[in-house]
Amino acid sequence: MNAVNYDNLMLQTLAEHKGESLLLHSCCAPCSSSCLEQLFSALKTTVFYYNPNLDTAEEYEKRKKEQIRFLRETGWADFLDCDYSHEEYEEIALGYEEEKEGGARCARCFRLRLERTAREAKARGYTFFATTLTLSPLKNAKLINEIGFELAKEYGVKYLPSDFKKRGGYLRSIELSKEHALYRQNYCGCQYSKR
Repeated sequence: MNAVNYDNLMLQTLAEHKGESLLLHSCCAPCSSSCLEQLFSALKTTVFYYNPNLDTAEEYEKRKKEQIRFLRETGWADFLDCDYSHEEYEEIALGYEEEKEGGARCARCFRLRLERTAREAKARGYTFFATTLTLSPLKNAKLINEIGFELAKEYGVKYLPSDFKKRGGYLRSIELSKEHALYRQNYCGCQYSKR
C-alpha cells in the first residue's frame, strides 16, 4: 500500500479553499515560521498557542513571547493564547513516563493538543484546524495526521493535513529562525524529552 502524501493533500486543500479560516496549533515560533510562510497567502490563519506539555511556566512564557514577537514582525497570522495548564499534560503522561521519545506518551500529547485545537476551531467557527508539529523531522507526521482526521470526524470541523517538513520546510524554519533571531530550544518541551 502506498503511503499518503500529506503535503500534496495540503496543497490541494489550500488551492480549493483559498481565503478560508484556519486555527493552527503552534508549539513554538521556530516551528511555526515556515508553516505560516506557506499558509499566509492561502488561509486566514490564527496561531493557537496551547502547550501544557512544557515543563515549566517560565519555558511556556518564553516560547509564547517569541511566538507573539514573530507574528508581530511578519503579520502572517493572528494569535490566540491559552493559559498554561501543565496538569492537563501530567494527566495524559501518567503511566507513560518511561516511554521512549516518539512513543505512546508523545502520541497522547499530540492528541491532547490537537483535540483542544479542534474544539476551539469548532467553537469559534474556523473552517480548518491543523498543527505545526509535522514540521519536525522527529515527529511522526502520519500519526499526527491520523489523529487530526479522527478528531475532525469527532468534532465536525475540517482538518488540514500537512507534512510541513517537506519541500525544505524544516530547513526554511532554521533560516527564518536565524533571520528573526528566534529562541530555538533544544528539546520538545516536556520534562521527559529534556532527559
